[in-house]
Amino acid sequence: MNKRIPNYALYGQAALPAWQDLLHLEWIGDRGDLHLRAIKPHQHDSLLQVVYVRSGQGEVSLENSRMAFHAPCLILLPQRTVHAFRYSVDTDGPVITAAQRPLESMARILSSDLLALMQRPAVVPLPWEADGSEPIWPLIQLIQAEAQSHARGNVAAGHALLIALLVQITRLAQPAMAARPVNGRRSALLAQFRELVDVHFRQHWPLGLYAEALGITATTLGRACREELGESPTAVINARIVREAQRQLAYTALDIQQVARELGFADAAYFSRFFRKQAGLKPSEFRAAFRHSGTDEVNAKG
Repeated sequence: MNKRIPNYALYGQAALPAWQDLLHLEWIGDRGDLHLRAIKPHQHDSLLQVVYVRSGQGEVSLENSRMAFHAPCLILLPQRTVHAFRYSVDTDGPVITAAQRPLESMARILSSDLLALMQRPAVVPLPWEADGSEPIWPLIQLIQAEAQSHARGNVAAGHALLIALLVQITRLAQPAMAARPVNGRRSALLAQFRELVDVHFRQHWPLGLYAEALGITATTLGRACREELGESPTAVINARIVREAQRQLAYTALDIQQVARELGFADAAYFSRFFRKQAGLKPSEFRAAFRHSGTDEVNAKG
């Protein structure tokens, strides 16, 4: 097992700079067959992936959970989501990879539901159509055409089509959800707050320092978090620390003391108490439970 979680652009390739515009489409079999239908845990620092499973079945690890999937379904992998796959020999479908930041900029203007969808990993089952049709397939074909094109503006056009696809996924994932009004300024503020947390959570910044960096008071930040997210800024920070701890415990060979140091805790015992309070388990118990939860090997016969 690795000491660190690999960070890739496309699987097995060095990560691109965070500002890199990207629109790419390939099929599961193109890369997966090279790795014997087992993709090891890794993450993409600034890229969103949408996997459309048209055939087959398998198991996906998303952050701190494992779940089975079977066609037809969509798997959403936001940036920095640690993920891994095992799947049957007949599994195939397109994998769309795009720079997440420009997509989030568009989503922030359009819909809070759309933005939320792009920030959480998920498996979205798709209903079988009575006539055998695939409602999202025409959109994916258009995205593929732009991804393979060298025409001017192909990435922008592809991103616009991908936004349309994500809107369809939002409807499928939450069909009964009523549209909510979007507070653009507050949404942008919370996005900036989350970005700061991603950068500084290991340094255990106090809440006042986050507020100062955002140019607001701690009271204003607290009100924005509670009204938009339903939780306090401290809860957001703690959740980020715990999520990273779970990643390290699940996917690396670091011992508890090393994980504590990685997360800025000088005292491993204090880290263990913090983790247990937030996650409900000791770090060692979480690691054992995650590894024990793995299912049997996916049936390679399809």
